[in-house]
Amino acid sequence: MNILRFTDLAAQGKATGQRVFIRADLNVPQDDAGNITEDTRIRASVPCIRQALEAGAAVMVTSHLGRPTEGQFKPEDSLAPVARRLGELLGREVPLVSNWVDGVDVKPGQVVLLENCRLNKGEKKNDEALARKLAALTDIYVNDAFGTAHRAEATTYGIAQFAKVACAGPLLAAEIDAITKALADPKRPLVAIVAGSKVSTKLTILESLAGKVDQLIVGGGIANTFMLAAGLPIGKSLAEPDLQDQARAVIEAMRARGAAVPIPVDVVTAKSFAADAPATVKDAAAVAEDDLILDIGPKTAAQLAAQLREAGTIVWNGPVGVFEFDAFSKGTEAIARAIADSSAFSIAGGGDTLAAIAKYGIENQVGYISTGGGAFLEVLEGKTLPAFEILEKRAG
Repeated sequence: MNILRFTDLAAQGKATGQRVFIRADLNVPQDDAGNITEDTRIRASVPCIRQALEAGAAVMVTSHLGRPTEGQFKPEDSLAPVARRLGELLGREVPLVSNWVDGVDVKPGQVVLLENCRLNKGEKKNDEALARKLAALTDIYVNDAFGTAHRAEATTYGIAQFAKVACAGPLLAAEIDAITKALADPKRPLVAIVAGSKVSTKLTILESLAGKVDQLIVGGGIANTFMLAAGLPIGKSLAEPDLQDQARAVIEAMRARGAAVPIPVDVVTAKSFAADAPATVKDAAAVAEDDLILDIGPKTAAQLAAQLREAGTIVWNGPVGVFEFDAFSKGTEAIARAIADSSAFSIAGGGDTLAAIAKYGIENQVGYISTGGGAFLEVLEGKTLPAFEILEKRAG
């Protein structure tokens, strides 16, 4: 993908003395008292900001936080806690600026945080008048927010249309490189793991991947629908019986290419959905009418782990069982450990996937961990993300 990269511009001295506007993703969780409970996204934004400061730029940073109503400020929508944490990480005060659309006072070597961009009227609808005002604030626009790359908003798309220069920050560039390596130019075999509660939410992803991957591993409620489609009993497990035809179509599309969708040969069942429910391992053909399938069984886990260890590239989205309950976590742990042990390039994304990676402590053994949930899924669907599209246009 041909895009300008801020790292290159900074290294070439093109950011010195320039006004640099960074769209970061600082949308972090907070408790009821407004304390940040998890700051990964803030820490991930620091390298780009440091690059700009070290290059001698006048630096403006903004982000959305939550879902505020445009034009109506409420204290809980403020980036004030983010400004404090960012200041701690940068080792300097980071002033928070409100009502900034018509002008920002910032000098080379300084950094300011611009209040929640979704408070600006016209942000979400990518209003052209707003986008032009934002573009007038800056010499170099930097998008470093992959988490919002699938949305065409004023700070993610419109400003990039009209700014003098529009480029990708290091975090966004790393996402683009990882996605390209995994999907556009993968080392084979390419194995995708797509798991979740419903086929309907991931159907377009499954259909898109069926034309690209060598093996498509399905898990969770999605696997139950595929088991139904293969003529296996699933008891009272979560599934979407009306989507069996679509599941069969995915299996056939894979088979036509000499590829496969492995169907579980054994499963872990319970009579109720509870952490303390007794777990029973059963052959896939032996599931009773009152059983709930809550994980893949040990034989299936071993088969899938063997396939993952032989893979050239692995794309992972979703745990294969109810890994939050220890009795039903073995399948997801086996998958996670196999990915960690594999020499394949691996890319993982999605909130539950990241939670599983953290639970099993394999962060350093996954090739790339994607920070954007919705954006990551849209890439898997084969969609061109608006933020990528406009940065490519501007680089041309």
